[in-house]
Formats: sequence, C-alpha cells, structure tokens
Amino acid sequence: MHALPYLIDLPKILDDRGNLSFLQESDQIPFEVKRAYWIYDVPGGEVRGSHAFYRSHELIIALSGSFDVVVHDGSEEHVFSLKRSYYALYLPPMNWRTLRDFSTNSLAFVVASTEYHESDYIRSFETFQMAAGSPPCPNGHSS
Repeated sequence: MHALPYLIDLPKILDDRGNLSFLQESDQIPFEVKRAYWIYDVPGGEVRGSHAFYRSHELIIALSGSFDVVVHDGSEEHVFSLKRSYYALYLPPMNWRTLRDFSTNSLAFVVASTEYHESDYIRSFETFQMAAGSPPCPNGHSS
C-alpha cells in the first residue's frame, strides 16, 4: 500500500498590516524540494493535472483563489478543496490527481521532490490502476 495524501496546516503569523504564512523544508515539507511551479490563468471549466507520478512527491497550495484537487489512491477518490493560503495538500507518489473548479484569478503553487522527467508521469488512468494494483473501475473513470 502506498502513502495517502493529507492536508498540512501551515504557520500563520497574524498582523494588522497583513498576514504571513510560510513553509520550510525541514518543518512542513516532508521531502527535499527540487522544483517549484505555479498554475494560473486557467479558463473557466478547464482542468489541470489528470496524472500520477511514480516517484515525485508534491505539495500544492492555493496562494490565491480556490480550486479542488480530486485525488484517487487506486481504490478511493477524495476531494480536497483548497481555498486558504495557509493549507497545503501533500501528495505522495502513486496518487492520481486532477485540479478543477478554479476560481477567477486563482493561483496554484506546487513544490516537488524531483526535477521534471516525463518518464515519472503516469498519464493513463488505466496504467495508474495497474501500477497501483487496483482493479479497473466498473463504470469507468473520468480523469
């Protein structure tokens, strides 16, 4: 069995001039960061992701706006609604993820444990299910 995703409550420093949150590799990030990227200007109704990784761990934060991350671990699907910049979603390898329902001006910030390597991506849900050791969904799966 592989590790399951979970939410991390990031530190919040409250100040009348504006609040501050942060993350540190040694405290909130359960892996060494090798890459960071962000997703923005997503047109209404579009989805991002719809893949899994063999090796890469990720941490996803909604820095602005909101979006949902639909995660399938091979046997169950869970929806994480990210709408506060002090929550981070930890996604270990072998979890299928789809980002959807982006609000206007949303900004998804992602840190990853690996540099980009196309060979780490699983882009077919059926291939993911086989790699995760789960039977195919009887009524199909919309990625």
